Amino acid sequence: MRYRVNRWGTSKNPLSDYWKDVNRSRSRVRARCEHPFLVVKRLWGFEKVRYRELAKNTARLCTVFALSNLYLLRKRLLPPGATCAL
Repeated sequence: MRYRVNRWGTSKNPLSDYWKDVNRSRSRVRARCEHPFLVVKRLWGFEKVRYRELAKNTARLCTVFALSNLYLLRKRLLPPGATCAL
């Protein structure tokens, strides 16, 4: 297992340029993965599961994340010159 958490600098020992670049690359990956969770949990309020059955929860989860991907790309999917009402 590899340690993939961002490094922290202190006032006495600031981060070197190498570790700043490593942290930036890790943060880019994390941001791409966490944006759909922001949409689903914070904007739409899906924080808990609704059903007891695993199949229903899985189907709902897949549907919600597919819609969140469309929500995040809504401006790119519009034709040129159109505006987004959301």
